[in-house]
Amino acid sequence: MRKFVAIFKDKKKGELTKDLLNKHVKHLQNLTKDSKLFICGPFKDNNKAMQILICDSIDEAINLVESDPFVKEGYYATYDINELIEANENNNWLVDIPQTINNLSD
Repeated sequence: MRKFVAIFKDKKKGELTKDLLNKHVKHLQNLTKDSKLFICGPFKDNNKAMQILICDSIDEAINLVESDPFVKEGYYATYDINELIEANENNNWLVDIPQTINNLSD
């Protein structure tokens, strides 16, 4: 499984209702139940939010984001999704992958 980071942007402040919040939380609970949600939450600046989704493909991640009531009902007007290449001790912090090697200056 791969991880995708979704950044929710362009929040329409002042337009959050209890009903919309409850629908969003139910969506997150379903993602959790289905083992699709790694972590999520708003940023402290109160302008954006983030979800890290566990999916087989970018298309699956897009479908999950677009099924979120916060996106479906326009509370967040836009979003970005990017695949995360997780760095950890098991993969030597990505030191040896082509992407890192290609980014090194001579």
